[in-house]
Amino acid sequence: MNTIPLRDRLSINRRKFLCRTAGAAGMLALGHPLPGWARGAHGGAIARKGSDVLSGNHLTMTVADANYATGTRHGPAVTVNGTLPGPLLRLREGQNLIVDLVNNSAMGTSIHWHGLLVPFLMDGVPGVTMAAVEPGASFRYEFPIRQAGTYWWHAHTLQEPMGHYGPIIIDPADGDPHQIDRDYIVMLSDWSPVDPHTIMKKLKVGEAPFNFQKTTATDDYALSGAERRMWARMRMMPTDISDVSAPLYSYLINGHGPEDRLGFAFTPGERVRLRFINGSAMTFFNVRIPGLPMTVIAADGQNVRPVEVDEFQIGNAETYDVIVEPTGNDAFAIVAEAMDRSGMGIAMLASRPGAQAAIPPLRQPPLLTMADMGMNHGSSGDGMHHDAMAAPMDMEMGSMSMRDTSLLPSGVKAGPGLDMVAMNPVDRMGDPGIGLADASHRVLNYRQLVAEKMNPDMRRPTRLREIHLTGNMERYMWSFDGKKFSAVTDDPIRFAFNERVRVKLVNDTMMAHPIHLHGHFFELVNDAPPGHQPLKHTVVVQPGGSAQFDLTANEPGDWAFHCHLIYHMHNGMFQVVTVRPLQEGRK
Repeated sequence: MNTIPLRDRLSINRRKFLCRTAGAAGMLALGHPLPGWARGAHGGAIARKGSDVLSGNHLTMTVADANYATGTRHGPAVTVNGTLPGPLLRLREGQNLIVDLVNNSAMGTSIHWHGLLVPFLMDGVPGVTMAAVEPGASFRYEFPIRQAGTYWWHAHTLQEPMGHYGPIIIDPADGDPHQIDRDYIVMLSDWSPVDPHTIMKKLKVGEAPFNFQKTTATDDYALSGAERRMWARMRMMPTDISDVSAPLYSYLINGHGPEDRLGFAFTPGERVRLRFINGSAMTFFNVRIPGLPMTVIAADGQNVRPVEVDEFQIGNAETYDVIVEPTGNDAFAIVAEAMDRSGMGIAMLASRPGAQAAIPPLRQPPLLTMADMGMNHGSSGDGMHHDAMAAPMDMEMGSMSMRDTSLLPSGVKAGPGLDMVAMNPVDRMGDPGIGLADASHRVLNYRQLVAEKMNPDMRRPTRLREIHLTGNMERYMWSFDGKKFSAVTDDPIRFAFNERVRVKLVNDTMMAHPIHLHGHFFELVNDAPPGHQPLKHTVVVQPGGSAQFDLTANEPGDWAFHCHLIYHMHNGMFQVVTVRPLQEGRK
């Protein structure tokens, strides 16, 4: 329960608060002084790889600058309690938690408890719910643990891509319903020796500066001459899958690069729980264990009816728990391949020390399709790209229509920050993710997720709130409804307290966006049986498509709502959701 009176929690003047906190400037990349490491003055201890375990009611988490190395790369990092990732918090549903955050680093920091239901002033978002914790200062978080499951924590500043993140396991008060023999965290992330300010600057001044998979006259992509001309006329690339990838990033599992040969032990016949957390800054991962099926039992910390798959795509900030039963081999490779297939993270399930399985080669990079342009031509959202490449005449029509702002509702601002409009943004809840629609094996999609327990609120939504995900990829401008966060500070998305509302997200860009709402779970509108829509805190909205969720706005306060691709968030795809008592009105 919240311990701060409602009138006090809702009394922040947002404009004054944003003006007074340095964290807001850092979050929005607005002229905040560069920290020492960004000016070449970084120092500190060597980051230890992996997570220590913290348990109990009163914890201390200390942020510090560090150096990190993996493979042939080395550079600046940020650790919490000396490790990258930071410590695993092993908690129990129903306990009260106190965390003292101590900042020994050179820049402001915070901790956001991703997916946890906390009072909004404990949510850890500089510029919205608190001021950044400045160097040499500390901050005390205090809140009850109201749920069970797999979650994670991270900074809500540009320390996050440098290593300021870690896992959370909350054990259920009434015992785990799943019988398992081993329980492992598998935390996926990306790390670059280039500091985040430099990466963001390069993204702003050069079109796709880190995409080394562009089409050329001699490449092996299955594109006809007409298709190549079509993409050129639209000034777009079918290989523009990820903004930042392997040329800059090393892909890590629990802080270990592929060269580290990270292993998880098993005895044949055991039931092993793997808790996958995507803690990356900019990377979607395709996860598979060749030769070993995975049974998905939880999504975003919430139990779902078991579904057996061979692969799943996990967006930034999502979590999936799976159970595997390895037999027949000494080792199995856990493969986390970047969505653009430029690199991968690797670990081993091993029945004996040193056992290694064959590592599959990187697959052919995927190509964007007509569906990703929002030109589904009546697709049913079953996950198949039936119109992957239509006839050249249709392509010509698409190139003329993709910037038709007359298709936008009146609340969406057309301007230089909006360079594409989806012609036919159909529901793509059944899409397994970019590059996986034609896979010959079983790939998870949102339509397969069914909540294990009945949802507590069965009311029908009283209204529909449509929100467009907008951007200009060439200028690297991102927004909701055509408006960057800096332009809508005093115009939040308003919900009345305890209101039941359906939210429709329309993606007017050609990139997938993992959209996260703080402080709440929502129910995916995915054709699950009545009352069993899966609960999530983050939803991936496919390019040129739409996704819907039902929300009970029962957590009062101001909550961040944003794309979890960190450079999209810091360049404008961020908003504030305000939940107020009914008499204060709604918009």
